[in-house]
Amino acid sequence: MSVRIHPSIDSGLKPGNSKFAGGTLSCRCTTQPVTVAISSAIAHNHACGCTKCWKPAGATFSIVAVVPSDKVAVVANASKLAVVDPSALIQRHACTACGAHLYGPVEKVHAFKGLSFIHPELFTEPGAPPPEFAAFVSSVIEAGVDPAQMSAIRARLRELGLEPYDCLSPVLMDVLATFTAKASGAKA
Repeated sequence: MSVRIHPSIDSGLKPGNSKFAGGTLSCRCTTQPVTVAISSAIAHNHACGCTKCWKPAGATFSIVAVVPSDKVAVVANASKLAVVDPSALIQRHACTACGAHLYGPVEKVHAFKGLSFIHPELFTEPGAPPPEFAAFVSSVIEAGVDPAQMSAIRARLRELGLEPYDCLSPVLMDVLATFTAKASGAKA
């Protein structure tokens, strides 16, 4: 049995366009889709194993990146959007018809405040950069993956060129730790 990560990367990572500067996200509805304009390049694109991120059918991981929240604009069918969990740090706005998450701003005081999480596979335009790493890998167990499969999953992620982490990448963990240190006064 082959290890499935996500339909958009299972056959290998496709190179992105170095000039990719955003585009239009579209939910999975065939009529009146929710569309969201992203007027920025994406950053920190990764495969995410957490249980809160939206995953399409056949995916063990989601594919998630961030953009500045002020570069996100809903352009069609906003009435179909609802926040999945108002108490969550990431305010994931999902289509109430198809379930796809379109964007999730961070609005609380946090190192990621001002960023919105998006799912690059929903871009209608090609060229978004591929994922760079895998985060919250062990969390797929919480979603029902057999723990005995974890070695094979980590091996497949590495084969795809995605270093697996059980948290975020070292760069993002440094951002979080710096934010905490500044908030506590330990760092100026």
